[in-house]
Amino acid sequence: MKKIFYIIIASFLTIASCKNVLDIDDLNSLDEDKVWNDPNLVNAYLANLYGVFGNWSVSADRYSEQLIGINFPLDAVTVNDTTFKSWNYTNIRKINTAIHKINEGTGLVAEVKNDALGQLLFMRAYLYFDMVKHHGGVPYITTPQDRSKDDLQVTRNSTKECFDLMIKDLDEATALLPKVIAKSSDNYGKIDGNFAIAFKAKVLLYKASPQFNPSNPFGNAYWAEAYTANKAAYDRLKADGYALTPDYQNIALQEKGPEVVFAVINKYPNKVANWDNGVRPGSESRGPAAAVPSWEFVKAFPMKDGKLYNDPTSTYFKTDEQFLQSYWENRDPRFDKSIVWNGKIYEVSGKAGKRQYTSVGVAPALDDFGVNPKANTPSENLNRYSGFFILKNSKLSLKQTEVQTQYDVDYVVMRFAEVMLNYAEAANETGDFNTAMDILKEIRMRAGIEVGNDGLYGIKAVDKADLRDAILAERNIEFCFEGHRFWDLRRMRRLDVLHNKTKYGVEAIAINTDGTEMDLTVAGGLAKTYQLQENQFKYVLRQVPNTGAKENIVPDSYYFFPILQTSIDKNPKLLQNKDWGGTFNPTLE
Repeated sequence: MKKIFYIIIASFLTIASCKNVLDIDDLNSLDEDKVWNDPNLVNAYLANLYGVFGNWSVSADRYSEQLIGINFPLDAVTVNDTTFKSWNYTNIRKINTAIHKINEGTGLVAEVKNDALGQLLFMRAYLYFDMVKHHGGVPYITTPQDRSKDDLQVTRNSTKECFDLMIKDLDEATALLPKVIAKSSDNYGKIDGNFAIAFKAKVLLYKASPQFNPSNPFGNAYWAEAYTANKAAYDRLKADGYALTPDYQNIALQEKGPEVVFAVINKYPNKVANWDNGVRPGSESRGPAAAVPSWEFVKAFPMKDGKLYNDPTSTYFKTDEQFLQSYWENRDPRFDKSIVWNGKIYEVSGKAGKRQYTSVGVAPALDDFGVNPKANTPSENLNRYSGFFILKNSKLSLKQTEVQTQYDVDYVVMRFAEVMLNYAEAANETGDFNTAMDILKEIRMRAGIEVGNDGLYGIKAVDKADLRDAILAERNIEFCFEGHRFWDLRRMRRLDVLHNKTKYGVEAIAINTDGTEMDLTVAGGLAKTYQLQENQFKYVLRQVPNTGAKENIVPDSYYFFPILQTSIDKNPKLLQNKDWGGTFNPTLE
């Protein structure tokens, strides 16, 4: 316990206010009982655990088709490496210890005690969900184990037992937590009952999903349970004022908005993230962009009538070649708010009228992409760029010198749009087609997609299977770069979308009005004053990465990842998953 005690003190000194520190009698003489009976120290301990929710990550969707890169070379996942291993028993032990000690203590008033226990129970379920999502059933330990005394040789709970225990923890947490923490409250940023009930609904959506029910993916009894929970979460949050943020681009940038269900608080200079530094072009950042969109994802955005560019019924139908030369025109407004492309207005760092260029010989060397032989200096970005950058959630007001240290936009862990689309999915699978369709239309209406003569916002779904595909496609766009896509595909057993796929970028080459290539000196001069627009270039597809392996290998065994072999070596009672040399069935079947 001494190690945990020191963690509490360190966390307290870092987080608590000076006033609260001075209220403690003598920090050097605190005993363990006093720690667990002091609300300030308990809150500091909890604050230290909030790191489980993470923060902004530019590579959150690196395993999907949204970003370039070969993230699944042959044998990308093995039993001997740490890739896709979730085994967070260090934090589970801290949580279980806190639950035990707080329950033992007598110094906390009921409100403080219940709130602390509610947060801890939620975090325990949150961590176990991540482990089960990765591996299937794991040892669901709920008591504080002592390494020197307790039997650490435990077996894996079945996947069903784990889901049952997660729901039990979440139900208990919901009963203990305040129903809702107002955006204006000093406690904003803590877990409340609304987040707990919304997360429970998400857990039950996974339980019903094809990932855990491969033999009966859409007819299993768990869908009814998921529908009930997701309807309850949707109804409760909507009644409490949660709603879609009117403008898609403001969901995170205007903090504490109506769509935010739970967020990690960032505040300069105490806590910042690295988003802008990671997504900006190199000339506007402190180094090359760490993640860039793929051409495949650019194509996935619908046109502004809600239909794909190659849909013959679309008002904006184009052939592949026509689309390549004008891909930025007449798109779903979320495209303009999520992606930076060659020639786009990109007023970063307060530069009025600035356009971003990616053309070799025109753009700065840290921004370009392509192989134009007429350029004096070839691009060095052929394996890391695509001709596109991420705009979504970028704080354009930050100067280049500030991007590493001052991005303090709150990290949105869950938003109401996810609650809505989770509900839509469960509704569709249980026969409530109209509710699912209405929610999807509401998401598209907020996006700014044209309603259409039929009032369907371009949605072409006449049955459950069609609408299932439409919801999955909508999630791809709505939640882009937020880390949902790979897990959605895996949950729906659609990893074939990623398997054996090659990714592409787009090179831009400046042209004259007659279509001939523009002299690069002339083009460079025009670019310096932002005079070159998108239609003054021709566009050519380029494979990315430019060299090396061309395909991602995503086998069916990736629907459940293996337990790390060193964990099994330490505890022989752990059985390996059946697709990885063991006998444990990680599904619910």
